[in-house]
Amino acid sequence: MNPLKGFMKSIYKLNWSDEALKNLKGILSYLEENWTEKEISRFAQNLDQHLSLIIENPRLFPKVGNASVRKAVLSKHSSVFYVLDSKEIQILFIFDNRQNPEKLNIK
Repeated sequence: MNPLKGFMKSIYKLNWSDEALKNLKGILSYLEENWTEKEISRFAQNLDQHLSLIIENPRLFPKVGNASVRKAVLSKHSSVFYVLDSKEIQILFIFDNRQNPEKLNIK
């Protein structure tokens, strides 16, 4: 038992950009058409776990290049990109890792 578990509550608010919501909707549509319920559930749990980690410790995942954008790899197929300011975590987009990384245009 961890006596400190739940002691420190995150001060960060999580916000999704329109682009990130569009990406998530596209991913879920694809999964519903091509994957089983079990696989969809696994994706949702993995995303939820990563978002919890981001909220608890937003500096956990590395920055991308010289930018303030951070990248959390969900799986070999997808990554979440986000930025952090004083009280907010902005989910920018979810990227399909099989695409050309030059499409990211992060500097």
